[in-house]
Amino acid sequence: MQETKRTMQMSPEELLHALNFRYATKVFDPKRKIDEEMWEAIEKSLVLTPSSFGLQPWRFLVVKSEETRERLKAASWGQGQVTDASHFIVFAGRNELAQEHVDEWIRRLAEVQGTLLEKLAGLSGMITGFLGKMDDSEKQSWSTRQVYIALGQLMLGAALLGLDACPLEGISPVAYDEILGLKGSGYGTVVACALGYRSADDKYADAKKARFLHEQMVEHV
Repeated sequence: MQETKRTMQMSPEELLHALNFRYATKVFDPKRKIDEEMWEAIEKSLVLTPSSFGLQPWRFLVVKSEETRERLKAASWGQGQVTDASHFIVFAGRNELAQEHVDEWIRRLAEVQGTLLEKLAGLSGMITGFLGKMDDSEKQSWSTRQVYIALGQLMLGAALLGLDACPLEGISPVAYDEILGLKGSGYGTVVACALGYRSADDKYADAKKARFLHEQMVEHV
């Protein structure tokens, strides 16, 4: 079998530079907007987020309406990032995971990979068995944890593109669901993220990144 060649897209130094560049931006420049090509890459990076069994128990709501963002700001303790950032995304997770969701995914997988459904019966059964061991509350909790994988992918992708981001957990999920019409949709708000460009007035932009020492956090076993 011929070995697949992998092309290094960036150096280790470039990766660490991007991660050191990233911080939870408190003040965005409302005049600077993310261009269309770059934003398209951000959306595609979200779709490429990995998930357990590939189930993708989420939806990403890109909120464009200024009126809606003003309402969401009020449901976010008045945080200016909601309205000042170039773009604003709300991450919604599935409130329930039924057999129909598993079947939908298996059909999609078969379609994309050109595989007969019968050949995926084992995978389907494994997913069904995994979910069958959880009650509705546990499924929702699992779905929420999956959503945070997508948030992490978004923030890393943004940093690599030189964009600023700020995840927001200081929000009212219930109010968000009401404003965004998520009630009864099978999805519920988990977290949000603002993206754009930092303002020169953001005092946190030049703050040193504080982390515990490497040897305290990383253990080789």
